Amino acid sequence: MSVRTIGVVMNGVTGRMGYRQHLVRSVLAINEQGGVTLSDGGRVKLKPVLVGRNADKLADIAAKHGLSEFTTDLDSALADDDNLIYFDAQVTSARVKAVLKAIEAGKHIYAEKPTAESTHEAVALAEAAAAKGVKNGVVQDKLFLPGLLKLKRLIDGGFFGRILSVRGEFGYWVFEGDWQEAQRPSWNYRAEDGGGIVLDMFPHWHYVMENLFGRVQSVYARAVTHLPSRVDEQGRTYQATADDAAYGIFELEGGIIAQINSSWTVRVNRDELVEFQVDGTHGSAVAGLRNCRVQHRSATPKPVWNPDLPATARFRDGWQEVPDNAEFDNGFKVQWEAFVRHVVEDAPFPNDFASGARGVQLAELGLRSNAEGRRIEVPGL
Repeated sequence: MSVRTIGVVMNGVTGRMGYRQHLVRSVLAINEQGGVTLSDGGRVKLKPVLVGRNADKLADIAAKHGLSEFTTDLDSALADDDNLIYFDAQVTSARVKAVLKAIEAGKHIYAEKPTAESTHEAVALAEAAAAKGVKNGVVQDKLFLPGLLKLKRLIDGGFFGRILSVRGEFGYWVFEGDWQEAQRPSWNYRAEDGGGIVLDMFPHWHYVMENLFGRVQSVYARAVTHLPSRVDEQGRTYQATADDAAYGIFELEGGIIAQINSSWTVRVNRDELVEFQVDGTHGSAVAGLRNCRVQHRSATPKPVWNPDLPATARFRDGWQEVPDNAEFDNGFKVQWEAFVRHVVEDAPFPNDFASGARGVQLAELGLRSNAEGRRIEVPGL
């Protein structure tokens, strides 16, 4: 069958996620496997065109991976008719301007989340893409994690009965940058640069809740800056103006209550960096990045509260591992393949800019809830 090559302008590949997950583990990995397989058996390979502000860093990446095209001039990359897709993994504060340029150039757009810093801007991007008639998508990688795919399988199979509640724990300790190097870039902790864990993580939690459990109807959130100062990449101490932890309660359709904690100032005492416990009338499950454990109502123990005696049961032993039953590929790569099929053969791709805007809306309303100290209803977009 035929093999076709299309150009993909990749803006922001000098950053951690843009480089590791999107360039190396997605686009280059797709080419190594022979391209994206289409419904007719044909294949599509991707020609990455690297764009960024630092020519030396771009040249190093290009040389390391045998790539020939890189530039600091976004306009020239967008002017090439062979480049059908524009991908944006820049800092959030730079995204809207660049994406609007790509829409005007008629490119199909795939972007990291959040798509913008405000609901107004996120909706404007969705409307601009629709008006221009370009296909658009937003990265929603956690839907493709093995643990959440297993959880979705349980939901679809009716395992839980009526779902009552969801409890999520996400986070780890991000070092301050003084005696140990920080694992995240310093802009994450500056609100003026688009940083903050609410803006970063609430869009994630929105698409997880919306796709697995139902529409989010209200939010009550407390956002905190636990560490007021950090040390940047140049060794300079700076004020952390963005929230580094957030504690949210979300009411979902169907009466489901979700509680999700997000923190870059927590030490991990879990099996995985993110875990969701789902409790239903017929059973419960705990899903992480890769694993998922269940306890059916028929196997639920009957604990009795007695603080005067030591616990004799190991509660974790009463849970059963959900088998893989499938091969799980890298979630970022799987979604890249789906977007390429969407562009080339109009295959379905529900994770569009409209869904991305709803995620930004939840983050914005979460910050408003924090500022006003009250529960906020989530209107439809």
